[in-house]
Amino acid sequence: MRSVINLILLVVGVVTVWSAHAIEPQSVAAAFPDDEYRLYDEIIASKFLTSETSLVLIERMTTTQLSPKQEGLLTMPLFQEQGYFDGVLPTDLVREFVAVNQTAIRLEGRFQFGTRYRFVSGNTVEEPEVSLARPVRWEQRRPVQALPVLDRLVFSRVAYNLRQDQALVYVGNPRPDGSGAGFLVWFRRQGMIWAIYDTEVIWTVRIEPESDGGPLLAP
Repeated sequence: MRSVINLILLVVGVVTVWSAHAIEPQSVAAAFPDDEYRLYDEIIASKFLTSETSLVLIERMTTTQLSPKQEGLLTMPLFQEQGYFDGVLPTDLVREFVAVNQTAIRLEGRFQFGTRYRFVSGNTVEEPEVSLARPVRWEQRRPVQALPVLDRLVFSRVAYNLRQDQALVYVGNPRPDGSGAGFLVWFRRQGMIWAIYDTEVIWTVRIEPESDGGPLLAP
């Protein structure tokens, strides 16, 4: 009788482990670390927001493309041939960036950059998500966009190097008039604090004369 019970427990254990592995990819894909949102918050607050911004529109799904002209999935050769940041990005950071951005992931309402925002899916604007947990500091920021609605921001997943002290993320700002720009943002960690180390513009489209002529991204 004991051997039968042990056999049943063994079978249940195998099924449980198999089931856990079967759902693991979806669970990992759905799990979005808070650290990634904190880096998104830093990019939005320090590079895009102005004292006039009252609403930010954010694309619901992350992007797998670094420019409107990219065809197919991102690859290491495609990334490296561009020579971003003069080719000095750590190889392990680039490899991780390419790996985590092979699939688009759904963003959740965990932004805390201090201004109301809504998610956008294609041409559909979703219900607003309000985030006022962290005050926005305006005194040291030069205005970059006078419009009260920032439309829109598109993010990639955040990639980290093996030592977890550098990070890389793409942010795009495709505007409704067809203009826009895309940026790679390089972070470095000092102690427990992540700070923007460098930013590179990787594509721009300007429409004249409708364009306001101002910079799309604060220095």
